[in-house]
Order: sequence, then C-alpha cells, then structure tokens
Amino acid sequence: MVCLGLFMLGLDLTVLNVAVPDLQGDLDTSTAQVQWIVDGYALVLGGTVLAVGAFTDAWGRRRSFVCGVTVCAGASLGGALAGHPWQVVAARCVMGAGAALLMPATLAALHHLFPEPRLRSRAIAAWAAVGGMGGLCGPVIGGWLVEHYSWRAAFWINLPLAGVIVVLALALVPESRTVQRAGFDVPGAALSAAGLLALVWAITESPHRGWTSPAALTGFAAAALLLTAFVARQLRTPAPMLPLYLLRVPGIGVAAAALALMSFAMFGALFVLTLYLQGVLGFSPWQAGLRTLPLPGGLALGAVCAVPLRNRLGGRIPVVAGLTLVTAGFAVLATTTPDSGYPHCAVFQLVAGVGAGLVAAAATESVMGSVATERAGLGSAINDATRQVGSALGVAVQGSLLAAVFTSRLSTSLTGLHAPAPVTAAAEHSMLSVPEQARHLPAPLRAGVLSAARSAFTDAMTLTAVVAGAVTLLTAAAAARWLGRPPRPHDARRATPPAPRALAADQGRTPGAPER
Repeated sequence: MVCLGLFMLGLDLTVLNVAVPDLQGDLDTSTAQVQWIVDGYALVLGGTVLAVGAFTDAWGRRRSFVCGVTVCAGASLGGALAGHPWQVVAARCVMGAGAALLMPATLAALHHLFPEPRLRSRAIAAWAAVGGMGGLCGPVIGGWLVEHYSWRAAFWINLPLAGVIVVLALALVPESRTVQRAGFDVPGAALSAAGLLALVWAITESPHRGWTSPAALTGFAAAALLLTAFVARQLRTPAPMLPLYLLRVPGIGVAAAALALMSFAMFGALFVLTLYLQGVLGFSPWQAGLRTLPLPGGLALGAVCAVPLRNRLGGRIPVVAGLTLVTAGFAVLATTTPDSGYPHCAVFQLVAGVGAGLVAAAATESVMGSVATERAGLGSAINDATRQVGSALGVAVQGSLLAAVFTSRLSTSLTGLHAPAPVTAAAEHSMLSVPEQARHLPAPLRAGVLSAARSAFTDAMTLTAVVAGAVTLLTAAAAARWLGRPPRPHDARRATPPAPRALAADQGRTPGAPER
C-alpha cells in the first residue's frame, strides 16, 4: 500500500511529459506555461521535501502519508477541471506540495514497520523498484491516456487511486511518530525550503533562459545565500532540523550523493531518449512510451538483485556494481549511429536499468540503515531531496547540451543544403518540429534535411551519453573509495550534540557495537 502511494507520486512526475501537444491545442498555452505545467510539480517537491520530511517524524508518518495523498487528489481534481493554463500550473504545484508530504512518509513508515534489517532491505528494494517504475512508466500511461482520451485523464486517474490508497492506509498502517525533546526548527525549515526552491528553479529555468542569464545567476546566488544561512543556522541552534553530523556518516552522505548523481544520469537520459524515439525513430507518444519499458523492467530486476548482494557482500558492492553497469549502458548509448535502430536503444535501457535498480535499493538502504527509527522521516527526506535535485539537474544539463549540439550541427548542415529559412528557424526552436517543416520541401531536399536532422540529433545524444557515463564512472570510483568507511572520531565529536549516545543512535547501532 505504501509503495502504491509512491507509484502514484512517480507517475505524476512524468505522466504529462507526452501530453504537451494535446494540452497546448486545448488550452492554447505558451511555451513558458507548458514548462511550468511539466516542471512545477518537481520544483515544489524538490524544494520542500527536506523541510517537510523532517517534520513528519513528529507530526506522524501515517498522518503525513494520508494528508499528502489527499492533497494530491484534491489538486488533481482541480487540474482535471481547469479551464485556463494558470489553473493547471497551480494544480501541479499543489500536487508537488502533497508529494513532498507523502514521499518521506513512505520510506519512514517502512523503516518503522520493518525494524529487522533483512526484512527492511527487502521492503526498501520493493520501494525503490516501485518508485522508479512509477516515474519511468509515466510516459507509457500518459501516452495511452492522451491517445484514447485527453490530457485531463492524466489528472482524473489519480482520484480512484488516491481513494484506494487512503482507505488501505487508514486500515493497515499503524501510526508512528517521534516525541520531540525540543521545538521544531521552523527558521531552519524555512531557509531549507527557500534555498532548495531557488536552486531547483534556477536549474530548471537555465536551459531556457541561458545559464549565464541574469535570472539564472540571480537564482543560483539566492540559493547559495539561503543554503549558507541554513547551514549556519544548523550549526548554531541547539535543536537543528538537519543535524549536519549525519552528512559526515559515509552511509548517508556518500550514498545520498550516489543516488543524486545516478538520478542525474538516468532522468536526463530518459528525457533525451523520449525525444530520440519520437524525433529520430518516428514513434508516436504511445509507441515511444511502450519502448521505454525495458528501463523500468531492468530497474525492478536490479532492485530485487540488490537484496541478496547487500546481505552477502555489504552495501558498497551493489552500489559500485550498479554504477559500473549504468556506465556500461551509457557506453552502449554512446556508440549509437543514425542507423542503429531501436534494439540498440533497448540494450542501453536494460543494462543501465539493472544498474540503476542496484544503486537505488542499496544506497537507499544505506541511508535508512544509518539513521535511528526516530529520525526515519529525516533520513528519507535526505534521500528524496538529493534524488530530486539530481534529477532536475540531469534533465537541465543534458537537455541544454543536447539542444546546443543539435542546433549547431544541424544549422551547419542546413546551410550546406541551402534549406529555406523556416526549416532553419524550426531547428532552432524545437528538435521535434523539423520533420513537420520538412514535409513541405521537395523530395530530394526533404530527404537531405531529415538525414541531417537524424545525424545531428544522434551526435548530440551520444555526447550527452559520454557526459552522463563519465559522471557515473567517477561516482562509482568515489563510492568504492569512501562508501562503508566509518566516520572519523574527531569529526563525530565535533559535530554531535553533547549526549555521547546521539551519534551511535543515529547510525542505527548501540554505543560500542560494530558498524553494520
């Protein structure tokens, strides 16, 4: 049931990605409005999940879960009935707020329900598999809904699903909470939310406004100032929202970084892949969505395999092996040619998907196994926030690189072909609009333009694959070096509160016991 809520959350994250043309035709939305409809959900979720996750431990995990699902359902109803673009944007942002309340509570509830390490490992593997499948299946389900109904069905589908989830949660999930010895750090939570919102906004907007535009630079500067103030607040206050010594524990800090950088690579690749399947291989949204299924299938397989690997070999091996597999998948994608076809793409998805599943399950278990049960919501929030920021950064960076290389290569080719100005303008405006403009050209020129577009896109995609593969390879090396190492004693003494048992409890063990 908890995983069903997570599946709904992941589905909402990507279900509208293939509904953009239908939505534009119905509501006459501008490009900026479409961007906010697609990205508003992830923006609010990524910006607020850390602050909200820390709050769920004291407020109640089941209560947070049920309230989050209810908020998502109410916002979905508003989105389905919307008559103006701003109403859809508002609905998506409110859905992101509900998801921020729901997401940490899912993992925290599992941590409470399965205190025994082996059972918890299996539960977290299922959590990682279902969560990944929700996001990766979004384009498939969204494509089917758009082709058979309309973009509004992507909102309507949440209502019966949310009703079932709420009833099952109230009936089956016991309430759990932590008694706070001190008040909740409201200023810290506000600084955290504002800083992460500014950071995710700047990352999301930079590809469209320019990475060095005044708006983007202002966003990054505001994020840096707010997050610096947040760190200073956590160091000074006696009851911090995020005790910073937790990030020095390799099972938390290094594992969370591995999750963030894996998300950078894989979510950026999914964005590029959907464009490749439609723009180069010529599939419809529904057909393209179906052809991304090897990715969630591989992810589920990897998450299942992570459990025995972790039990036998510890947490470091599955994380490093998973990142190495993801790197191998990107090596396959980097050899794509204009004539490679779908099988080449499917191999990448299977190999990288298995690797991503290994990393997601093993690194998440590393984070959650390093925090005490009373801080499960905070541990989940650290896990979720880093993944959301990594995902947003991956789509932004890989999307910007793809667009820049594609436009440059195609413009050079079109100049040589003496293509008319509308075709050149289409190449600069959108990669998927080139085939539509080329339809009006004479047959020989049309063939030349389409061939040049395929070659330019393939060149751009292989470059993004090289960048993503380099990131995952370096992350694998860092995980092999640092993941699993115990924290240095003087770091722990400098960072922990006066009580000597605090650090040991937050690492999930009793003082003097060996590290798991």
